[in-house]
Amino acid sequence: MYHIYTLKDRSEFSKTLVAETKDYDEALEKAEKAIKGKEGYSYVVEETDGSMNSYGELIATVVAEGS
Repeated sequence: MYHIYTLKDRSEFSKTLVAETKDYDEALEKAEKAIKGKEGYSYVVEETDGSMNSYGELIATVVAEGS
């Protein structure tokens, strides 16, 4: 599963979930579309397999970033 987030000025505090998808190419398309025309925004695509750490948080790996 891929999670697509937008960030304003690369701040972790502005991280907003935009979409989820199972297809990598679709995730990149949605990420690009989410920031198109928005100055100062970037995106992060994270992949997760549903595994959780000892705190119950999803374990995610960043697979793409862009601005």
